[in-house]
Amino acid sequence: MKVVAVGGGTGLSSLLRALKRLVKDGTVSELTAVVTVADSGGSTGRLRRDYNIPAPGDIRNCIVALAEREDLLKKLFQHRFENGELKGHSFGNIFLTGLTMVTGNFLDAVRYSCQILKTAGEILPSTTESVHLVARFEDGTVIKGEDKIPEYARKNGKKIVEIWLEPKSVKAPIDTVEALENADFILVGPGSFYTSIIPNFLIEDVKEAYRKSKAKKIFVVNAMTQPGETDGFSAFDHVRRFVEVTGLDYPDAALINTRMPVYKLLKRYLEQGQEPVVPDVSEFARHGVQVFAEDLIEEEEGFIKHSPEKVAEALKKVFREV
Repeated sequence: MKVVAVGGGTGLSSLLRALKRLVKDGTVSELTAVVTVADSGGSTGRLRRDYNIPAPGDIRNCIVALAEREDLLKKLFQHRFENGELKGHSFGNIFLTGLTMVTGNFLDAVRYSCQILKTAGEILPSTTESVHLVARFEDGTVIKGEDKIPEYARKNGKKIVEIWLEPKSVKAPIDTVEALENADFILVGPGSFYTSIIPNFLIEDVKEAYRKSKAKKIFVVNAMTQPGETDGFSAFDHVRRFVEVTGLDYPDAALINTRMPVYKLLKRYLEQGQEPVVPDVSEFARHGVQVFAEDLIEEEEGFIKHSPEKVAEALKKVFREV
């Protein structure tokens, strides 16, 4: 079974940890992650400006998630230097940048990194070109930069009405296109809706490969809303908005969380403007989307996130029944 997961950020990393379990037990024979490279903040943004390369940050997180020795590599790749000229940079970002300089190609750098670190699947960027995310808000303001878009939305309470990449005519690597076209299942999400998921589908090659693929399409819905991106969104709102923004058909199925976090943790999230995503199951049925509603989350170190163990078990059911 060939599975492709599309997204970025911590959401995709969490999903990949679940899928790694299914690679190990033989449920998934071939795993590929298609990752956004539109990140422009922090260490990633500085390296992009200095070396004119695609954003390495989300790629780094996915490598860590799929690495054979995740415990050690997480500490190494996520380590941030605290002093000197390297202050603020993560080791993983520098590693990928250096390997890009050595190989002369970002895609090769990612591929070699996967080989060196023995990842459980292949990791592919949605494009190897340097791109920037741009959004227009309901007040007419245009904001450029993946890190600046949700910040503006949070501060001003404005909604995104249009989003695009600059330059617009970027290409996807042929390997990325082929992985999507040949997949048995394509998983979209979870993750930051406008800044981690949607950027992949703003690349025409990716969108068309997804559209043409005979794979079953599964949308993994976020467990919590995100300030500045999905305020007030129900589970179905995530999928409906995905269809509106991309122009693609509704997915075959959706995987949604039904468990509410413990009160103490939920209260803290509510104070930060985040709330549980309401599992409005009936709306999916009205649009022909098969729903898998499960307990998918865990609380770890004061954060609510998808549980790799629970998501892995839920995906086994999805793969059998869709």
